[in-house]
Amino acid sequence: MHTGAHCDIDFDLEGKQVGHVSLPYSVDRSPFFQIKLPICQIRNGDGPSILLMAGVHGDEYEGKYALNRAISTIHASDIRGRLTIFPMSNGPAVLAGRRCSPFDGGNLNRAFPGDATGGPTLRIAHFIENTLMPGHDIIFDLHSGGTSMEFIQCGLCEVNSDAKWVQKAMDLLKMIGLDYSLLADNGVASPTSLAAAYRAGAVGISAELGGGATVTPSTMNATMMALDRLLTGCGMTMKSLLGNQQETSRETQFVRQAGQDHFVFAPRRGWYEPAVSLGETVEDGQLVGWLHDLESPEVKPVELFSSGAGIVAARRLHAHVEGGDSLFTLFEVD
Repeated sequence: MHTGAHCDIDFDLEGKQVGHVSLPYSVDRSPFFQIKLPICQIRNGDGPSILLMAGVHGDEYEGKYALNRAISTIHASDIRGRLTIFPMSNGPAVLAGRRCSPFDGGNLNRAFPGDATGGPTLRIAHFIENTLMPGHDIIFDLHSGGTSMEFIQCGLCEVNSDAKWVQKAMDLLKMIGLDYSLLADNGVASPTSLAAAYRAGAVGISAELGGGATVTPSTMNATMMALDRLLTGCGMTMKSLLGNQQETSRETQFVRQAGQDHFVFAPRRGWYEPAVSLGETVEDGQLVGWLHDLESPEVKPVELFSSGAGIVAARRLHAHVEGGDSLFTLFEVD
């Protein structure tokens, strides 16, 4: 009663079911309170088994909107196989419009494999890795830059020593057809959803699709096209299920994130001004921005330089910064 999770759908049942995952969490207002996370399973005979996730961070919206649309429009007759949809994985963060949970400060993408007797974020992570992920062939976790960051549209997988698994993940990234695909070397023991997918026996991929805690027609169209390409490319369906305008899939460019020298951090508190834009190629040592001290206008702005070469993959949106805030992230071309 006080630990674990309860799911009110039957994963073995054919057809379409919509329900909730409920996790007990006693609060001052309600000692028997339950965190409710929507879930949908659509099952129709033999075929691929795919889990679609969003809302791992509560302030990222493209994935949540697209998966809500999928739940309301896809029927069992539209697919073959098993499609599981989990649109607001970290529900408390989603409802608060925050990256991390308001209950325990937990970042779900740093909480796997979780703990069935821990706080809310650890319990959600434990349910996802130990109950939800197993039995699926493919897991697609949808992200964007959130409130403070704008991210170039890209796919992502985590590489490891399992060459066959990595090739399968790279093939899926080619399938969804975003301009870039990031190969991240975080290790199979990392606390991320993609490492959890590997540990659960599935091939996991992710995508960054926008940012700023908002959506645009462009970011939504890219999100829905990526989903449609995955579902058709894996043979789950022969048609577009999300009703978007299909475009020819582009050849993705594989890139890497090469460590500390591919970030630009604020050296101290101030107000930053960018000199480069998202998607721009920069050289090692290039001027990428300035840090202003608005309280001391007589002080010349501090010049900020890149310590590596690459493509500007993400940039901070908020001008006011504290020391240690990431201002730019670079991708190294593979």
